[in-house]
Amino acid sequence: MAYKGEGGHGQPPSATLSQVSPGSLYTRRTHTHYICMASDFFYPNMGGVESHIYQLPQCLIGRGDKVIIVIHAYGNRKGIHYLTNDLKVYYVPLKVMYNQSMAMTLFHSLPLLKYIFVQERVTIIHSHSSFSAMAHDVLFHAKTMGLQTVLTDHPLSGFAKVHSVLTNKLLTVSLCDTSRIICVSYTSKENTVLRAALITEIVSVIPNAVDPTDFTPDPFRRHDSITIVVSRLVYRKGTNLILKNDKIHKTYYFLKSNMSVNWLY
Repeated sequence: MAYKGEGGHGQPPSATLSQVSPGSLYTRRTHTHYICMASDFFYPNMGGVESHIYQLPQCLIGRGDKVIIVIHAYGNRKGIHYLTNDLKVYYVPLKVMYNQSMAMTLFHSLPLLKYIFVQERVTIIHSHSSFSAMAHDVLFHAKTMGLQTVLTDHPLSGFAKVHSVLTNKLLTVSLCDTSRIICVSYTSKENTVLRAALITEIVSVIPNAVDPTDFTPDPFRRHDSITIVVSRLVYRKGTNLILKNDKIHKTYYFLKSNMSVNWLY
């Protein structure tokens, strides 16, 4: 793909041309962006958001961007840690309130987070999950500093329960001047637009994807049994279908009576 920008025809905007001698030019690669990923959910906690926040920076680093991650401390894991490709992770000493999510304090976290943003020369804040208090805190501080902001909203939420109503009101405030919102499915986009009263033009969809080659069976290890893979044993991830759906129960007992069934969790 050819880029047309300030860097010249055929050069990406992140590349600048500097003249070193008459008639000779060289291309000097600079960081396109200094990005801060922020959420309450990251390793050693396990889940889809955690994997997303780890894998996305790896791709951005490969493009030449600089990426850091800001997360609250997990037990004794505090301070600065480095992961693959020198991915820098700040485990900041903020208290967890509920379900691995910290209390939303705004002004209590401002001095520490502002210091990190200035120290790392952050230009873009990318928060993850509307259920993360850290994500809302970071969006608030980024706006006070004039930084560009992005939120990727992963979960779906209802409109009737008390916690859903409160989260939706908070989301309306947090996203009122956020630069861009990303959702992981078109259903998630519709849900987020309704919850936060957004215009659809600022909401993009980058669907979750699975690489089927990672799940292709080894032909030399095939046998006559069936392997059923359940990703996570939580109600909203489909476990309720196994527990309550009578048709699945009957299918399971039929398989069990005719061949061996392996359950992988």
